[in-house]
Amino acid sequence: MGRVFPCGNIAGMKRDHLVVVALAVVVLLVAVAAAIGWGAGHYTNRTKTIGGAATTTATQSVDPKVAAGAHAFVQFACVECHGVGGRGGVSPDVPALTGAKALTVAQLTDIIDHGLGESANPTKPYMPVWGAVISKRQVSELVAYIRAGLPSVADATPVPVPGGQGPAVAGAALYVRDGCINCHGPNGLGGVPNPLSEDKTIPPLSGLDFRHQFNTDKKITDVIRSGSVIGRAPIVSMPHWGGILSDAQLRALVAYLKTLK
Repeated sequence: MGRVFPCGNIAGMKRDHLVVVALAVVVLLVAVAAAIGWGAGHYTNRTKTIGGAATTTATQSVDPKVAAGAHAFVQFACVECHGVGGRGGVSPDVPALTGAKALTVAQLTDIIDHGLGESANPTKPYMPVWGAVISKRQVSELVAYIRAGLPSVADATPVPVPGGQGPAVAGAALYVRDGCINCHGPNGLGGVPNPLSEDKTIPPLSGLDFRHQFNTDKKITDVIRSGSVIGRAPIVSMPHWGGILSDAQLRALVAYLKTLK
C-alpha cells in the first residue's frame, strides 16, 4: 500500500502552493509594468530630438485668436512682404512689424482695412486695402496676433513651392502662397467684391476678356510688378509685387495663369 498523508498536511501544502503562485504572478506583473514604462520612456526619449533638434509636437500654448491671426498672416500673404514673424527683411520699402504691437487695436484695424497705398507712386510696395477682402473677424485675429508679438504658431507656414516640376506647377503654388487666390479666386475665377470698380468685383484671371486684355507675357508680368494703386477703401487695389517676387517667380506665375481657361 502507498504511504498515507494526513488531510491537514495536504491542505497546508495546497495553501503554500497557492501562495507561491500568487507571489510569482505579482512579480511577473511588476516586471511587465516596468518594461512598459521603460519602453514608453525610451520611445519618448528617442523621438524628442533628431540631430539635436526638438521634434515633439507639443508647443507653447497660444491663444486661439492669436493662432488664427498667425494663419491669416500666412493666408493673406502678409508674411511674403513683412517676413516670417513680421521680422521684415524682404524689401527695404516694407517695414518689420515687430514694433507694431505698440499700436492700438483701432490703429492696426484701420491700416489693414484701408491700406497705406499712394496712388502717385505705384512703383514701390505699399500696404494694400484689405477691408473688402478680409472679414472683420479675420482682421480682429490679425490685430491680436500682431499685438501678441507675432509668436511662432505650429503649421502657420507658407505653402511650399515645388522645384523641378516646371514653372506652371511652381506658379500654382505661388498663386496660393502669395495670396492671389484670396482676391482672384480659385483658378482665377474672380468674384471677390470690389464696390467702387466698374463691375463691382475683382477681375478674374481667366476667360476671354482677360486673355484679350493681357495677351502677352510682358503685360501680365508688368501688372504683377507694378500693381494698380487706384484709390483707397472701399476699393481694392492690386498690390505691387516688384521687389518682392523674383523674375523666376514672376515667370512661374505667368506660366500658371496661361494654363487657366
